[in-house]
Amino acid sequence: MNELKLSLENINPVVLWGPNNEYFEIIKRQFPKIKIVARGSEVKVLGDENELNAFNLRFTELVKHVEKFESLSINDLESMLGARVPVSGGGESPADKPGSGEAIVFGPNGIVVKARTKNQRRMVESINTSDILFAIGPAGTGKTYTAVALAVRALKNKEIKRIILTRPAVEAGENLGFLPGDLKEKIDPYLRPLYDALDDMIPAEKLKLYLENRTIEIAPLAFMRGRTLDNCFVILDEAQNATDMQLKMFLTRMGPSAKFIVTGDVTQIDLPKKQQSGLHTALRILADIKGIDIIYLTGEDVVRHKLVKRILEAYGDIQ
Repeated sequence: MNELKLSLENINPVVLWGPNNEYFEIIKRQFPKIKIVARGSEVKVLGDENELNAFNLRFTELVKHVEKFESLSINDLESMLGARVPVSGGGESPADKPGSGEAIVFGPNGIVVKARTKNQRRMVESINTSDILFAIGPAGTGKTYTAVALAVRALKNKEIKRIILTRPAVEAGENLGFLPGDLKEKIDPYLRPLYDALDDMIPAEKLKLYLENRTIEIAPLAFMRGRTLDNCFVILDEAQNATDMQLKMFLTRMGPSAKFIVTGDVTQIDLPKKQQSGLHTALRILADIKGIDIIYLTGEDVVRHKLVKRILEAYGDIQ
């Protein structure tokens, strides 16, 4: 039997092992063929060499995570160990389903952003093979959040140089002059959901730098006119509030090395009654073009409070 000794001198063991050693027990269950003994800042592991190597690889990832973020959660264990964490009511967590539990991006304070539903996982898979992806679904299905996570991952992996996030400012008819403040103060209220998503995925100081040097740009849809968007990841959010001409304008900004994701909810169109949503047209005429994928998220993908799904059902937005 082989022995492996590991040091925890640079981290707080209480964070690693969890409340009442809950995480320690999860780790032991994940590696049933080895014996794990923890004393203070030292961990001794006994077992077959192959099992020890597998344990060392996963455990080192956990330790590095705790060193960096000084925190650890059940979701972190699911992501880094593929752990089968029991949930209330019996069974196991969604991380045990094929393709789930894979982190898209690691955010600050130990946040792990991952695809949590079947159609969110389809979005992750689709963007690898499609250059334009439409993600359509009701509120709370995580379509925008997942799209932003995919963009941040591409930036961190140096697959692209910039992220551009845009949405129509329909409440003011793209004419924001009557609002107080400078241009940024005028448009920020409409773009706040995109900032909120980024806050979960990028440390505050780095996000501030990215916004200042325009590595990440957040702007109203009207500001996209006349541009060529290349070597970047571009997300159009709330696309149901774009007109035919606006959506055509946006899609034709695409450079040869760009990825586009268009998100929208066809049940929440805020355009004037006489104005048609360009999203309906785009979904109809672009559906059969190679390189463009359309994913429809449903009530099964709602990841907000459980009441959100019931509210959407009551309003008839989902069946």
